[in-house]
Amino acid sequence: MTIKDIARLSGYSLGTVSRVLNNHPDVSDKARERVMAVVQEQGFEPNANAKLLKMQAQSAIAVLVKGTQNLLFADILERVQALLQESGEEVYVAYLDEDADEVQYAVQLVKLRRPKGFLFLGGDLECFRSEFQQITAPCVLLTNDAKSLGFGNLSSFTTDDTAAASAVIEYLYRHGHRKIGILGGNLASEQISFKRLQGAQRSMRELGLPFDTKTHHVPCRFSMGDGYDAARTLLEREPDLTAIFALGDVIALGAMRAICDLGLHVPNDVSVVGYDGLAAAHFCIPRLTTIRQDVAQLATRGVQTLLQAIHYKNPPIYETIGFELMELESVRSVESQ
Repeated sequence: MTIKDIARLSGYSLGTVSRVLNNHPDVSDKARERVMAVVQEQGFEPNANAKLLKMQAQSAIAVLVKGTQNLLFADILERVQALLQESGEEVYVAYLDEDADEVQYAVQLVKLRRPKGFLFLGGDLECFRSEFQQITAPCVLLTNDAKSLGFGNLSSFTTDDTAAASAVIEYLYRHGHRKIGILGGNLASEQISFKRLQGAQRSMRELGLPFDTKTHHVPCRFSMGDGYDAARTLLEREPDLTAIFALGDVIALGAMRAICDLGLHVPNDVSVVGYDGLAAAHFCIPRLTTIRQDVAQLATRGVQTLLQAIHYKNPPIYETIGFELMELESVRSVESQ
């Protein structure tokens, strides 16, 4: 099996296959997924030249970023790269589609590059549960909780998404909102967005607020464009909503544009709360009220723990990092309905 065979079986050129195997950024997600699928199916091992590259790269730490438009991950990644480089570590970064199987990709990466450690930005626990046992290198998962998985080489650091989402609903309730919609994520129980939705629903039940997942929630990917489309769908379906909780700031930013395009105003007509605490929250009009995740702490603890596991074989650590509800300008008080 050679790179030419991979090109023939995948239907892509030698150049594209080479760029995928060397993780160049100028490759479409579709091409990358197809080539890596063939690599896995055929059990492809690099030729002599690639083996040399493999030996050169085997000391790198691999950072797998799940989602190409997630600005929170971009912020965390910048800090992670700086911390690793300050420690003299070589860093290999791969961007995956939001719906990609990050553990399957990591398994293939072990064969191709043999990284000495992995840092996952985002992750679906179901993927870890079914495939992670194939990875023996030290790993850290950021923004999801791996404690329930029980792997001896996987630490995790995350925000308490359920509690944070619950705090958002309580905050909106205190400001008089009784008709609240939710945007973002999907209903897969192992995803971060599900935990946020679960926390919001729990608070709504406790406060006696009406909420029907089929009508008051519109799933979407974490991007401004998808947030825009989801907000239009939600408001056309439920025009009486006075507040929207977006499960990510990028979704909230798209939703705010959609509200404007529908001839409405934030927050006079519809209040909006986001989640993540991106810098953009301070510069949009109005400034976005949001849950701020402690990006610096997530990055610092993640890198420290991974390096300690690599060099000292430390056991896994599971920590919950605190959050803050930043009250800015996108929520107004309304009379109780």
